[in-house]
Amino acid sequence: MCGLMFIGNSSKMQEFMHGFKKIARRGPDMERVEIMDQGILGFHRLAIMGVEPSGMQPMHQLGNAVICNGEIYNFRAIKKELMEAGVEFHSGSDCEILLPLYEKMGCQLFNILDAEFACVIVDASRKKIIAARDPLGIRPLFYGYLSDGSICFASEAKALTDCCDRVKPFPCGTYYEDGQFITYHDNCTQSQPGFDTLTSALEVIHDDLEKAVIKRLDADVELGFLLSGGLDSSLVCAIAQKYLKKPIKTYAIGMAADAIDLKYAREAAAYIGSQHSEFLMSREDVLSALDEVIMTLETYDITTIRASLGMYLLCRQIHAKTNTKVLLSGEVSDELFGYKYTDYAPDAQAFQEESEKRIRELYMYDVLRADRCISAHALEARVPFGDLRFLSDVLAIDPQLKMNRYGKGKYLLRKAFEKDKLLPDSILMREKAAFSDAVGHSMVDELKAYAQTLYSDEEFTNRCQLYAYHAIPYTKESLMYREIFEKYYPGRAAWIKDYWLPNQSWKGCHVSDPSARVLDNYGESGK
Repeated sequence: MCGLMFIGNSSKMQEFMHGFKKIARRGPDMERVEIMDQGILGFHRLAIMGVEPSGMQPMHQLGNAVICNGEIYNFRAIKKELMEAGVEFHSGSDCEILLPLYEKMGCQLFNILDAEFACVIVDASRKKIIAARDPLGIRPLFYGYLSDGSICFASEAKALTDCCDRVKPFPCGTYYEDGQFITYHDNCTQSQPGFDTLTSALEVIHDDLEKAVIKRLDADVELGFLLSGGLDSSLVCAIAQKYLKKPIKTYAIGMAADAIDLKYAREAAAYIGSQHSEFLMSREDVLSALDEVIMTLETYDITTIRASLGMYLLCRQIHAKTNTKVLLSGEVSDELFGYKYTDYAPDAQAFQEESEKRIRELYMYDVLRADRCISAHALEARVPFGDLRFLSDVLAIDPQLKMNRYGKGKYLLRKAFEKDKLLPDSILMREKAAFSDAVGHSMVDELKAYAQTLYSDEEFTNRCQLYAYHAIPYTKESLMYREIFEKYYPGRAAWIKDYWLPNQSWKGCHVSDPSARVLDNYGESGK
């Protein structure tokens, strides 16, 4: 992951540098700041493609400049076409295609990118600022305004909090031009129903996911894989292992006492033949990391923080003890194929609407978690289940087929890879366990118990009222997280829409904890 920042006033260097330093961990390989008439651009580089210095940003062409945090998976094909048209390139960086494309197509360029990206283009000749973000929001981008009305952008909100009164997430699938935010791609309206038989659904899931994983294996640095032992990450690892034809590097973490997933990760790794590393964490590790994790995440959401603690500590170990720089992970599968709670969806339309809602909100929850936990340790995340083609096709599958009518959650995804024998049945057909629980039930229990020691019942009631303006805490654990958040980002809670919870309007889902462990259908999932 790289870190970018732009302030639309070239005289505000002191304010710029103060914020820019806050996101330095995203890109420790090289740093550059440039002043243009339209403002100040800064870039912290994590070199992944075209690692030579010529791939550093900002990049320039015809007086214009671009900074981009992203991976453009179709850049080789685009680059070939541009070269045939006479464009010269000077690096192996995938982002070097952006300015020639912009000169040729304007903002229509964003429609042809197969990418996870956030970028800012300074069009000096037309005196314009352009910014854009990928359709799922896998790469983060925030914006705000200086007191003089100049717009600012940054990879993380913390970079803008000291110079902008209000900071907001940049809308996904949108570009900014001439003061307007224009949607160029909506995942949930882009798809057209087209897969209404089990055979067609299984075929498209299988083929699209294989392609999504394969295209994410292209890197000039060492790849690694997060392996929880659950279905999603195990499939990503197994597909990669099949196509790379050499032992991939897989990583897992869990509580020393009761890590559910470590044994399954070990089993999956042994089956596919990966070079597997596992790490243990303790109660003390979790509690000591709490402030740092919440400051890094910029959230107070319960399930995001719980799930981030293990991932954050794992990525810290990967950074410290290995040469891996790119990590593939299994996010976005639940939103498409269902959570444990979506077993309670009253009908197919409700299932589809819930899936679309979760897709639109992903940038605040699982995608945010993956970005921050990984980028905080100078690593890059790649998310095959978030592939645009895969996403579009799965959303187009008849929701009747995606509902759990089979006595097995995510049945279509499991069934699509059954014949390949990429995984043992014990992994392929294993029921889902929430990541925050699967690293060890004791982790969540310890967090709840610790929060109980911080507040009496009266103190809890009184202190919750301080945050009644938005997303009021509703448990002592949620209050603990909110107070840590407010310590770093006072009054900024609106960054996050609300707490992530199952659909409270569905029978069986009216629960006061986001963990699937509290649902009646959790059953064997956590064993």
